[in-house]
Amino acid sequence: MIPWLQLDTAKVPDGPGELRLMRRGAEFSIMTGSTELMNSRLSGSEQALATTVCARLVGRARPQMLIGGLGMGFTLRAALAELGSDAGIVVAELVPAVVTWARGPMAEIFGDSLSDPRVTIREEDVGGLIRAARTAYDAILLDVDNGPDGLTRATNDRLYDTAGLGAARAALRPGGMLAVWSSGPDADFTRRLRKAGFGVEEVRVRANGKRGGARHIIWIATNPGAGQPRN
Repeated sequence: MIPWLQLDTAKVPDGPGELRLMRRGAEFSIMTGSTELMNSRLSGSEQALATTVCARLVGRARPQMLIGGLGMGFTLRAALAELGSDAGIVVAELVPAVVTWARGPMAEIFGDSLSDPRVTIREEDVGGLIRAARTAYDAILLDVDNGPDGLTRATNDRLYDTAGLGAARAALRPGGMLAVWSSGPDADFTRRLRKAGFGVEEVRVRANGKRGGARHIIWIATNPGAGQPRN
């Protein structure tokens, strides 16, 4: 068995710990403490975060998307594969080292996705971008933690509380979607989404994109347009 090698560490701003970039042969892992946040061999649910939303954006002219969390780029690359040349994607990554890893040791995984003309990388808190926007996005995709709680950074909770969800809804265009990835279900979060005025759908997907293995959750929360009811 090839041992894991630690390539680098990065402090999480306002967080209690650090991220660790690990490599074993061609496999990469990003961890915090003993918790694995992502692995290059398990990309199914992160890709589904993008493909599930993009399927609902078909027919929209010049769709604008905000992705919170670069990670290993699974969501970004899946979105690029689905969206046309008129789309725009802003990726907000709070930890600058993650962008450095994407351009360095994990460059082969990312390919040319970071240089795609549709993509803008912002090294800042996605929450700030959301709060500053008004009807700017057709979709906001959040994969900044292990779900709607602050595992790596307590202030991430502000994305998912009542005020944070209200800001997300204000940043979306009518019919726009907030999509949130989670390692597991959270009934309280579903209730908060509905209380914030979203129509809510919970999609269960496999971590590896195939049969078997862990199931993850994606919430698709839709900002109702004129005459559209909530569910």
